[in-house]
Amino acid sequence: MGIDLGIASAHTVRVLDEAGRQVCRRRCEPSVQSLTVIEQAALAGAAVGTRLEVVIEPTGPAWLPVAVFFTARGHTVFRVSSAKAADLRRFLSRHAKSNGIDADTLARLPLVDPDGVRPLRLPTTQQAALDRRVRACDRLTQAASEHKVRIKDLVRQLMPLTPLTGDLGKADLAVLARWADPRALLKAGTARLSAVIIKASNNHQGTARAQQWISAARAAVDLYGEHPAVAFADLAAEVATEVRLLTAINAELAAHA
Repeated sequence: MGIDLGIASAHTVRVLDEAGRQVCRRRCEPSVQSLTVIEQAALAGAAVGTRLEVVIEPTGPAWLPVAVFFTARGHTVFRVSSAKAADLRRFLSRHAKSNGIDADTLARLPLVDPDGVRPLRLPTTQQAALDRRVRACDRLTQAASEHKVRIKDLVRQLMPLTPLTGDLGKADLAVLARWADPRALLKAGTARLSAVIIKASNNHQGTARAQQWISAARAAVDLYGEHPAVAFADLAAEVATEVRLLTAINAELAAHA
C-alpha cells in the first residue's frame, strides 16, 4: 500500500499485490472509519492473516496518524526518504501517466528495492515525550536568538554607541523594557537606573553598568538631537515589544527544558 499523504486534502492510496498488479485505488482521510475502509479494500479476497506493507513519506505531521493506525493493527509501515521516492517517481513518470503516480511509486518501492526500506519503529511513551520536548526547546531557542538579534539591532539604531556588546542579560532587558528611548533613560537618572539593574541582576551589576547606559544615551541624544528621521518613541516601543516576546519565550523554554 502506497499512501501519498495530503496536507490539506485527502490521502491518495494505491494497493499492489506481490507481483506489482494493482489491487485497488482509493482516497482516504486520517480517521478510524476512513482508514478501516482502506484496510478492508486492500485485504479483500486475501488469505486470513495477510498483513499489509504500508509505505509513506515523512510529510510534515501527516504521517503519524497513518503509522499509528496501521502498526496498531499488526501491519508493517515503511517511512521512506523523499529522495529515494523521487528517484523512482522520475523513472515511472516517463512510462506511466497517472494522477496517483506518487502513491503508486511508494507502493512499488518495497518491490523494486526490498533491502532499501526499513520498517518504522514508533517510539515508546518516554521516547516520544523526550523527542517533543527536545524539538520544542530547539525551536524556542532559535526563536529567542532571533529576538535577541532584533533587540540589539534596534538598540544600535537608538544608541549607536550601544552598551549591548555581549550577551543580553536580564538587567539589560529590564532597562530596555522601561527606557529604550535614550531621552527617557537620561531622565530616569543614574540612581533609578542603578536600582533596576541591581535588582534584575541579583547584585551582579550596578552603578558602573548604569553609567554605561547613561553614556550611550547621552551620546545618542547629542548625535541625533531632535532629527525627524529618528523615531525615538516608535523604536523604543518596538524594543519593548521584542523584550516582552523574548521574556515569554524564555519562560516557555525553561518549562520545556
